[in-house]
Amino acid sequence: MFYIGCHLSCAKGYLPMAKDAEKIGATTFQFFTRNPRGGNARALDENDIAAFLKKKEELGIGTLVAHAPYTLNACSADEAVRDFAWRTMRDDLQRLEHTPGNLYNFHPGSHVKQGTETGIRLISEMLNGILTPELSTTVLLETMAGKGSEVGGRFEELREILDRVELSEKMGVCLDTCHVWDGGYDIVKDLDGVLSEFDRVVGLHRLKAVHLNDSLNVCGAKKDRHAKIGEGQIGLEALVRVINHPALKHLPFCLETPNELDGYAREIELLKSRRV
Repeated sequence: MFYIGCHLSCAKGYLPMAKDAEKIGATTFQFFTRNPRGGNARALDENDIAAFLKKKEELGIGTLVAHAPYTLNACSADEAVRDFAWRTMRDDLQRLEHTPGNLYNFHPGSHVKQGTETGIRLISEMLNGILTPELSTTVLLETMAGKGSEVGGRFEELREILDRVELSEKMGVCLDTCHVWDGGYDIVKDLDGVLSEFDRVVGLHRLKAVHLNDSLNVCGAKKDRHAKIGEGQIGLEALVRVINHPALKHLPFCLETPNELDGYAREIELLKSRRV
């Protein structure tokens, strides 16, 4: 099964997302747990969740990817921002137990001139304070482009966070094609080499999902500007190699390209046609 989808809005609940996925031919999808700029999450509706789980099974939708808000920064220099990160992630993970067994992706954060070592320490402290043995959701660190003071622009930084998390079996990584490209990993000319490096540093067994995006920037630009599939510097052929790579093809692929639903539908159809 090719698990390909995009980012859908959860503003109206879970069932409408499943219906949108059906309309565009998606077999998985990603959604923000709340407004991407922060704030309170939408109240859970048990009837909506039950109807969604039934629809999900009917459609054969695979593992879902929940995305934390962009404002979640566990390594901020501002204590109030760090407190928001703790409270938000704890609440999100509790809510996700209503749809168990899926993924929760978050940007590791920006250390804001405190230094990478301090950033790594603060991120791992939050994870150790929140993760529990009973958790059914796998928490993913996203690979970042390395702009500004972002933590996670290098595979070694992700590995150091993972090494410090006590319940390491609850953790994984989401590889973003735009981010790794912008971060200096050449997935166009040397996809095998990049994945070999990831395996050596982090371990391919940690890789649980892929954000499939083209990039407006050249490799190593460290700017993080997504482009539609085939309209950026990575290009269609390189992204087709990503979806068909033996080390990746079993994973859920989520498009974060600048599209509305009709645009996502076209990209999903295109990528399905190039799947081997």
